[in-house]
Order: sequence, then C-alpha cells, then structure tokens
Amino acid sequence: MTKTATEVVQAARDEKHISGHELRKVLFQDFFELHGDGLSGDDPAIVGGLATFHGQPEPSGYRKACRLVENAAKFHRPVFLFVDTAGAYPGKSAEENGQGEAIAQNLLRIGQANTPIITIMYGEGGSGGALALAWGDEVWMLEDSIYSVLSPEGFASILWKDAKKAAEAAEVMKLTPQDLLKKNVIEGIIEEPTDHLQVCKNIERVLENELDKLQNLSDEELLARRYERFRKF
Repeated sequence: MTKTATEVVQAARDEKHISGHELRKVLFQDFFELHGDGLSGDDPAIVGGLATFHGQPEPSGYRKACRLVENAAKFHRPVFLFVDTAGAYPGKSAEENGQGEAIAQNLLRIGQANTPIITIMYGEGGSGGALALAWGDEVWMLEDSIYSVLSPEGFASILWKDAKKAAEAAEVMKLTPQDLLKKNVIEGIIEEPTDHLQVCKNIERVLENELDKLQNLSDEELLARRYERFRKF
C-alpha cells in the first residue's frame, strides 16, 4: 500500500525508525570516530570517522564532514554520507559561527573531491543541512525518508501562515522518495522492511553495486559526471 506524503514524513520521524548508530554498527563494524572541524570545535550532531566496507577503507559521516571528505580524497578512499536531519540550526549563534559559509564551502569543496561519494537519506533530509551532505555522485533514499527544502510545518507557516496545514504542504512539496525519483533528483529507493537488519543488508547491496560502478571511472570522468548531475537541476 502506497503511503501518503504525510505518512512518509511521520515514518521518517518515528522513534522506531532505523538509527545512525544501527547503521554504523552493522555496516561498519570497525568504525573509528574522528572529531573536530579543524577550525573552531567539534559538532556532535555529525558523526564521522574511518571504517572498512568490504575490505576497503572508508570515511563516513559542515566543516567536520568537509575535512573528512577532503582527507579521504587524498587517499582516494570512497565516502559514504548518511543523512537524517531536520535542517541546519536556524539560531543566531549558528550564523555567528559561520554556518551558512560552512554549508557553502561544503558544496564547493566536497563537489571537487576526486573520490566516489554516495549519500543515503535514511530519515529526514531537510534544507541546507541535508544538501551539505548530499553533494556527491549519487543520492539514494530509504522508502520511509524525505528530502526537501524545509519541513512541511515550516513550508505551511511561510506559504499559508498556518503550520497546521503541514499535511497539505507535504503533498505540495513532493518530498517523498517516489516523487524525487520521478524528477530524477535521486538515483534510487532502497526497500525498507520492518526488520532493521534487512534494511542494513539492502543498503549494503546498493553501496556495493554503486561503488563498483563509480570506482571504474577515472577522476576526470567522475568529476564530469558529478558536474552534469547537478547542472540538470
């Protein structure tokens, strides 16, 4: 049975939904967390580090992510980015610390990293907070995940001055995996049964298949393909 956009939003936010900790534990059993952004501190909201995936070294995980991706590119290590965020923090302190500039730098520098980059949306994918971690070669989504310019509540508040119209906003925004696949915004949808272990296996299979394709490309081909991917939007 096909879910409505509102049902997908609710499922993506559900406490029973698969977590980042589960993904790291199952997919990257030797995950080693790295800290710091190389400038001002360490944001615990973004977890990044080193691990192996099928015997290959991998970094997973705004400035911290960018630092890790650029380090990975030096050694031509593939990058997997797992995203579940309602969006970048909209508070005054975040902008005082250069959040907007950090997101912009991610778009520029991650986009130029000459190593395969695959993003998996496994929950909420909101606004610039998600876009900063989806600037790679492919974006895949779990069935119960969303990817949008902002939350349905925020959209409704801006457009209709009424956050209670969030359900209507969710339909208008076309934020479900099916909607985004039709518009070629993402590369594919990953089946999401109730068994979280099976979900991890499904993600693993996609990562393995897509990574193999990307690693067969030269650096020049990879970057040209990435450039064309975003130019079409």
